[in-house]
Amino acid sequence: MDRLTSMSILRTVVDTGSLSAAARRLGMPVTTVSRRISELEAQLKARLLNRSSRRVTLTDAGAAYVQACRRILEDVEEAERAVSGEYSAPSGELTVTATQAFGRLHVVPIVAEFLKAYPQIAFRLVLSYRVVDLLDEQVDLGIRFGELPDSSLIAISVGSVRRVVCASPAYLESRGSPQTPQELAGHDCITFSWMRRPELWHFLCGDSASSVPVHSRLIVDGGEAAADAAVQGVGIARLPLYHVAEAVRAGALVLLLAAFEPPPLPVSLVYHGGRLLPVKLRAFLDFAAPRLKARLAAETAAVTRGKTIGGTANRLDLANQPGR
Repeated sequence: MDRLTSMSILRTVVDTGSLSAAARRLGMPVTTVSRRISELEAQLKARLLNRSSRRVTLTDAGAAYVQACRRILEDVEEAERAVSGEYSAPSGELTVTATQAFGRLHVVPIVAEFLKAYPQIAFRLVLSYRVVDLLDEQVDLGIRFGELPDSSLIAISVGSVRRVVCASPAYLESRGSPQTPQELAGHDCITFSWMRRPELWHFLCGDSASSVPVHSRLIVDGGEAAADAAVQGVGIARLPLYHVAEAVRAGALVLLLAAFEPPPLPVSLVYHGGRLLPVKLRAFLDFAAPRLKARLAAETAAVTRGKTIGGTANRLDLANQPGR
């Protein structure tokens, strides 16, 4: 118990950034906080903190130790809540990560509903295009796209997202509409700077995949910018459906080459297993999974009813096309 108390004090010092701030939060003298950290360092035979007059920073050993402390303390706190009966009442802070556009369009509306239903839960939503490490960054749940590698993460499937090719009616009127992927070579395209091969777009041709070269007239680093540029008639864009669904429904964009699309990207809710599942996380999983699944299905259905160019009737076997 004494070691757990010291771990908890260390966690508070790191979270607040100084010994004095931690002492105020914990309601104990600064000298006591400093002594407990020193005793912990003596027991471990390693320095955990670099101290200055204004703040403290973690050493490399301290950073690794604090991560372990957080996991241990969280497990202990969850076990105590379960035994005491508090585990039946969802409360505390929940942290979820998703990509920026998907989070804004689909996750934020669900979170808003969830917070109304669970007033004792606070929410931290991390929207980023990078893959956030759930364990290192203390994130409860991630929303991931694509096939998931084998790991300790538990995944719940909530549907899939089409990767669509689209352009504005004005662009298509002036430049014509490609009926096969190979015809994209004669068009201006909008591509992404973060792709390893932005000049190659991948399509499904019969039962085989095909890579088609495209001309990058505009290179951007985000889906929102690509969608906006496509609406403005800059060129043809390829994006996850959620970026352009509203523009397609409004007639500002037209879907192209739907018959050649690769398989949709699976969408999953992922979290760490092998431990007692916090009731706040279980509550959000039960609340969000069916709603997210319904939103993705409705989005796909609404757009599928819209106008597309290059549909099944126009599908060709690219393996037999010139230039392969």
